[in-house]
Amino acid sequence: MKKQENNYAFVDSQNLNMGVKEAGWSLDFGKFFIYLKEKYSVKKTYLFIGYIPENQNLYSKLQEFGYVLVFKPVLKNKNGQAKGNVDADLVLKALVNLNNCDKAVIVSSDGDFYCLVDYLYGRKKLQCVLSPNKKKCSVLLRKSAKEKMVFMDNLQEKLSYKKKNTA
Repeated sequence: MKKQENNYAFVDSQNLNMGVKEAGWSLDFGKFFIYLKEKYSVKKTYLFIGYIPENQNLYSKLQEFGYVLVFKPVLKNKNGQAKGNVDADLVLKALVNLNNCDKAVIVSSDGDFYCLVDYLYGRKKLQCVLSPNKKKCSVLLRKSAKEKMVFMDNLQEKLSYKKKNTA
């Protein structure tokens, strides 16, 4: 009997959300959580997200789905746009948890994760890198993940958010 893997996912939520939106669809985070669990044997999913107090309902819903939320303070730039860079937090959390899981799933198209992916790949601790948008995916990330690079473009039908009829 094959041993059930204990994999962890580390999700750059802004990159995921914007990546699928730029590809023309909206992600159903509930379906995505189940997909990670069933497809990649993910037992714990860390979702790195900027904290904005008025988004409390969203955070509660994500926690109901099963995500472990890792908040980053959000700063506003000169134009008033919110920015909460989660890259360092995601890298640190992945490395701290390396011995707690069999393999890691990294969800992002951001080349800033090149060194993390390269490190995980070299130690046979990388399950895969899930890129939300093939057209926007960093060449560095593709090179470091090699054959473990997976693009979400073909998952739209399975994972897209569909409004429920309230009639």
